[in-house]
Amino acid sequence: MGQNVAAVSDANFQAEVLDASKTQPVMVDFWAEWCGPCRALSPTVDEIAAERAGKLKVVKMNVDENMNTPGKYNVRGIPTLLLFKGGEVAEQIVGAMPKANIEKVLEKHLG
Repeated sequence: MGQNVAAVSDANFQAEVLDASKTQPVMVDFWAEWCGPCRALSPTVDEIAAERAGKLKVVKMNVDENMNTPGKYNVRGIPTLLLFKGGEVAEQIVGAMPKANIEKVLEKHLG
């Protein structure tokens, strides 16, 4: 994980994601160790976190270690990126998308 990306769990999701998204957008990367596309997407997520530090909070959640949150947000396949704003899901990106595609989605919300 990059220095701008923190791990979150079911236990701290409310504070780290939902509450935090009321002051700035939070992007959650749902992933697992065994998932090849997740590992491929990881450097892109780290880059976005570094480039948008201060404007966007980026966190990762391991779906094998945390069962409740992915189920609650209907995360069926990984990697899945969810963008939270104001405590709600604003966007969902499923699959290892190119950075440009992710940036385009983020632009709508970050301006």
